[in-house]
Amino acid sequence: MTGIVIDAEKCVGCRQCERACASAGIVVENRTARVTESCTLCGACVDACPVGTVELVRGSAAARAEDLGTWRNVWVYCQLDASGAPLSVAFELLGRGRELADARGENLVALLAGTPAPGSAEALIAAGADEVLLCEDGRLDRVDASLEAELVAHLAQDLRPEIILYGATAFGRELAPQVAVRLETGLTADCTVLEINPETGLLEQTRPAFGGNLMATITCPAHRPQMATVRPGIFSAPAADPARRGQVTRIAPVAREPRVRIVEKASARSGPSIAEAERLVVLGRGIGSKKSLPLMRRLAELLDAEIGCTRPLVEAGWLEYPHQVGQTGVAVAPKLLVSIGVSGAIQHLAGIGGAETVIAINEDPEAPIFSAARYGAVGDCIEIVSALVEQLEKSTR
Repeated sequence: MTGIVIDAEKCVGCRQCERACASAGIVVENRTARVTESCTLCGACVDACPVGTVELVRGSAAARAEDLGTWRNVWVYCQLDASGAPLSVAFELLGRGRELADARGENLVALLAGTPAPGSAEALIAAGADEVLLCEDGRLDRVDASLEAELVAHLAQDLRPEIILYGATAFGRELAPQVAVRLETGLTADCTVLEINPETGLLEQTRPAFGGNLMATITCPAHRPQMATVRPGIFSAPAADPARRGQVTRIAPVAREPRVRIVEKASARSGPSIAEAERLVVLGRGIGSKKSLPLMRRLAELLDAEIGCTRPLVEAGWLEYPHQVGQTGVAVAPKLLVSIGVSGAIQHLAGIGGAETVIAINEDPEAPIFSAARYGAVGDCIEIVSALVEQLEKSTR
């Protein structure tokens, strides 16, 4: 593994390395340099040392390639919510992870850390996990990502999983890169497709690139584990099977204390998230102007639906960012999605892939949104929505 190595016999205690480090990753005590847990492997101390005491040693990719066959099983990191229950994205990843593990003839392992609510491990097994690695430690309740990254990396070094999947939540996006650095492996962010190549056995990780203008498929052939983050709502959660049986393995937490403590919690936004909505009305530039919003809100009200939108509407100030649907906003998986005036750019389609039923309304018959729709209506959005509202209001009288 990569790391900073210090030759204590050569060290003269000049503190040049300590002064060069911006993260307190190296200190001099008793005239000898010592690496701390804050080291980011930037190498500044190596360049600063005047006597060649400090060295940055990197692992050998060739040596790593020789033992790729010893890495087995698919892991899913299962983040907990404030009540201790696994987030919905954990179950979505278990559903896809089950398919990947079956394709490789391996086990699916759920990693659960923190203070889980009673029955959490059993719920993960019912969703497809063969084993749950359980680390019950209140210090891991989303306080310090580096502490949890240390735990995941340590387990991965010992148990050698072939694949690790993370939800692309705020915490998951902080955790996964830190694990990747510790394990010297790759990480593909915001994947929309995960598949096993039947010839190579590699995990093919597909995600939008170049501003969503094309889809890039990425592989990690020479390093393990293969790691990816996936936004909530991209995959569908499997139906629970209470009859499934699996193993719960308790693991010891890391020894050190977290460097971060929570002083106060404040909600960034009130109201339900569109990611959790069962019905959603998504608006695009085709609605014409901001003056059309009251009509669209009335349709959403009659359908008992939440309002979503595309990126241009947020940039124009018509709606706020939490309403944005797509690869640059929120991935959604409602039972019903009514798309109004949305052309269907590739990054938007990636964000609605989990929707069960899509109804598209657009005046352009060639709009890409129709390729994702079960039902479509070609025509003026305002006229069609007005007619829909009129019919729905009649049915509710």
